[in-house]
Amino acid sequence: MTRWAVLFRDTPQMMQIRADKALRDAHVDYVERHPELLIGGGLKPDPEQEFCGALWVVEAEDQTEVEHLIHCDPFYIPAHRSYEIFAWGKILEDRTAVL
Repeated sequence: MTRWAVLFRDTPQMMQIRADKALRDAHVDYVERHPELLIGGGLKPDPEQEFCGALWVVEAEDQTEVEHLIHCDPFYIPAHRSYEIFAWGKILEDRTAVL
């Protein structure tokens, strides 16, 4: 298995999508059903500013699996969210990271 980092970049209009409770609940449910998404969350340029994107760390066989995970997420609206996928190697592999 390979670890992948996914960096999402949102348009300002994505804030309206994030505010939709039903869509947010569907997104959270989706994430809960996919343990291969090891960790994720929204990104802000500053704690006081609005979200501008998100970051995921995913464990998958290949990039195609990661893209499938992204495209099936209810929060993936191509007009308002772009992404880049990177193979990711964790420093200090023998240590467990707990956040």
